[in-house]
Amino acid sequence: MNWKAITPKVWIVSIIIVFAAFMRLIPHYPNFTPIAAIALFGGAHLGRKWLAYTVPLAALFISDLFLGFHNMMIPVYLGFILIVFLGTQMHNKVKAPYVIGGSLAGSLLFFLITNFAVWAFTPYYPPTFHGLMTSYTMAIPFFHAGLLGDLFYNSLFFGSFYLLQQRYPALSPFRVK
Repeated sequence: MNWKAITPKVWIVSIIIVFAAFMRLIPHYPNFTPIAAIALFGGAHLGRKWLAYTVPLAALFISDLFLGFHNMMIPVYLGFILIVFLGTQMHNKVKAPYVIGGSLAGSLLFFLITNFAVWAFTPYYPPTFHGLMTSYTMAIPFFHAGLLGDLFYNSLFFGSFYLLQQRYPALSPFRVK
């Protein structure tokens, strides 16, 4: 492990991610969770790729230890990994339009992947194109809540971290000396 990669910025970002994972454990409106925000935020702010994937995935896994595992874990984690990738593409370009776009893209990716998996791997919908479209249609209310949660939590995490960077310049990606 490269201990030089564990900077104050990494500590603060990791604490925010762990806090967000804890938020999954308390009662909340269905699908209004910080899941995708954890992934996007971690990908955007944890500079080293191994940290960008490890910290959010570990936080998700630890919270899943308490929530329980289910048969849709692989699609959920795949969606999560792709959202981390979106975040890594924002690295050092963290601006409001990118955060909003990342939130929208992450929500849509997660929706498409997980509901495709529900259609493909459960008996709830017939294995036809119509069955797939029914799966997506029935999941629209969950998409709305997930999208609102993603926008809310991404605003909270990215906004809070931006304010911390203003107060503590050592957290900024580019320090002026």
